[in-house]
Amino acid sequence: MADSELVFHTNPMSRGRIVRWMLEELGVPYRAVVQDYGTSMKSPEYLAINPMGKVPALQHRGVVVTEAAAICTYLADAFPQAGLAPAFDDPLRGTYLRWMFFAAGPVEAAVTANALGQLPPLEKAGFVGYGSYDQAMDLLEQAAMSASPWLLGERFSAADVYVGSQVDFGLAFKSIPQRPAFAAWAERLRGREAYRRARALDDALMPKAD
Repeated sequence: MADSELVFHTNPMSRGRIVRWMLEELGVPYRAVVQDYGTSMKSPEYLAINPMGKVPALQHRGVVVTEAAAICTYLADAFPQAGLAPAFDDPLRGTYLRWMFFAAGPVEAAVTANALGQLPPLEKAGFVGYGSYDQAMDLLEQAAMSASPWLLGERFSAADVYVGSQVDFGLAFKSIPQRPAFAAWAERLRGREAYRRARALDDALMPKAD
């Protein structure tokens, strides 16, 4: 594998769908490697890439990047010509990073805890980074309401890919509440050509029903 090659390890039933969309937005060449749950994902060869034995993972320039938010952030910075991340000296950089990591931290944790029925009692809310599920969803809704049309205004960014994917998935799997601001933002995201290309590529990899 040449250091300059982008190798994308994924599975169509994973958060790899987020990274696939990000790669399609970038419009750069990449090689996708589908890893299967319980088999190749746990093989010694893949565990040498990601010891967690999960996807997505990215190999580029001799570096391995894991975690969907980190991969999207890395790719936006590695390919600045795509304009998917504000530069370090851009005032929008702070807003961009805020929403990226709010979704990766509090939103992800709150949604998971809620789905597992493991939300803390209100008197213990200070022990978790999201406070409460409702608090996290209310702030996520503020982000969606500020997306006019995108989180950075007229400028589409990797934050729309990552945070928007959390909303898109959440609506599909009913893990976030059905609110008008979420639905409107998700509809705009689904209209993007790169979103549609990525979805078609992943859907084609889904197991076929017998």
